[in-house]
Amino acid sequence: MTDLLQHPGINLAHASPEDARHTEISVFGFWTFLMSDAIIFALLFATYATMVNRTAGGPTGPELFDITNAFIETMVLLVSSFTFGMAAVALKEGRGRSIVLWLVVTLALGLGFIGLELREFLGLIAKGATAQTSGFLSSFFVLLSTHGLHVLVGCVWLLVMLVQLAVFGPTRHVRSRLLRLGLFWHFLDLVWIVIFTVVYLPAVAA
Repeated sequence: MTDLLQHPGINLAHASPEDARHTEISVFGFWTFLMSDAIIFALLFATYATMVNRTAGGPTGPELFDITNAFIETMVLLVSSFTFGMAAVALKEGRGRSIVLWLVVTLALGLGFIGLELREFLGLIAKGATAQTSGFLSSFFVLLSTHGLHVLVGCVWLLVMLVQLAVFGPTRHVRSRLLRLGLFWHFLDLVWIVIFTVVYLPAVAA
């Protein structure tokens, strides 16, 4: 029990100490990957901050952004983090059906987020606001597209994990992959909160 309590964020009540140790090592390595990904997003945020006023005479953020759609996207991702958290609780308690149920809901919310983002992009393009219009819009599209691509990868990963759960069940390796996927998913939620704060809220206040 002492070994299991060394890492309270990922311990599995039904797992052996060897499983817990394996999970600790693999999750630590995944944290290293997330930190490198965080650097990429930091660079994209820095680029956006530099380009936000480089509109080249084109439309500005306050003229283009729909705060309502952005707020709905934010709520969808926040709820998806909650549902993944419920899946993680079910994983720790060994409740197989609940794991699948919550992961399916999370997948649906992730796909819904992507749909909302695509709708926003298509609306901007219809207004003539494309990535070629200005440095501001180029940085905007690159930042949000990079995040959206990450969410798409997370959705594909969720689908793969659902298949693995159906085929193999909650084995040690499947549990470890789900825990890493959870870190990835919550990380994307945090990145989006920064996007909402840095990109959309200043446009409303302007």
